Amino acid sequence: MTRYSLDQLRQRYVIEGRPLEASLEEILRADTRPGARAILASIEKRRFENRSEGQRLRKMLRFETLLWDQGQDAVAGVDEAGMSPLAGPVAAAAVILKPGTRITGIDDSKKLDATSREALAKEIREKAASWSVAFVEVEEIDTINIYWAGILAMRRAVEGLGVVPQHLLIDAKRLKDMAIPQQAIIKGDTKSASIAAASILAKVSRDAVMRTLDTRHPGYGFADHKGYPVRAHYNALARLGACPAHRRSFGPVRNALGLPPLPPWPLASERAGATSGPEA
Repeated sequence: MTRYSLDQLRQRYVIEGRPLEASLEEILRADTRPGARAILASIEKRRFENRSEGQRLRKMLRFETLLWDQGQDAVAGVDEAGMSPLAGPVAAAAVILKPGTRITGIDDSKKLDATSREALAKEIREKAASWSVAFVEVEEIDTINIYWAGILAMRRAVEGLGVVPQHLLIDAKRLKDMAIPQQAIIKGDTKSASIAAASILAKVSRDAVMRTLDTRHPGYGFADHKGYPVRAHYNALARLGACPAHRRSFGPVRNALGLPPLPPWPLASERAGATSGPEA
């Protein structure tokens, strides 16, 4: 049929994913053998998936593209990770993608497995015009409460960028004490590629910190559950008590220490009405 056997064609165009030349595709389409049909089917499936991914990425970049078209090249996506765990810091990231950047597979970090997040984080760092990751430590969380800790982490991430952003796209929040035009997008990590990129960097960076804390405070399982309130973590708290990595402003940790509950934090409506957070 060609100078290649079907096994060689499968290796080149299915396994390696090389583009199929039009002349060779015509030959394959005329070949009625099941092996040739299977190769064509695999190639067509990949093309369909590539088109679907392209459409998804265009949708994920609609907020950025609108701003890029207005001449605002430095659009930063901002997101945090680690608001609900009982231990460890809050992390936040800010990412400025170069106009037109497309990173295949980028999505809300919670939808990705650890291997995909690590690979995407590497690609994001390589392709971004600028990126920054910042933390708010446990002692700060216990001083200013977790809501303001998340705000502070995002502010630090933005301030850590090597490029001053012209516009911020933020997952569901606003940084009211920053004089930068910004947009709060509900579920932004599923709707904006820049915010998704920030969510990935924040998650990957925080997970690395939790693995380090696992070696410092063995027995709690931080490397596995990353400090989140899961059964294994509750059991470890009951067995070992709290360690320095635990957030003492959180109810389950206070229970483990025999401390009384703290007064309730402000309601979401009261927080939304606040003009600025505590000073760093």
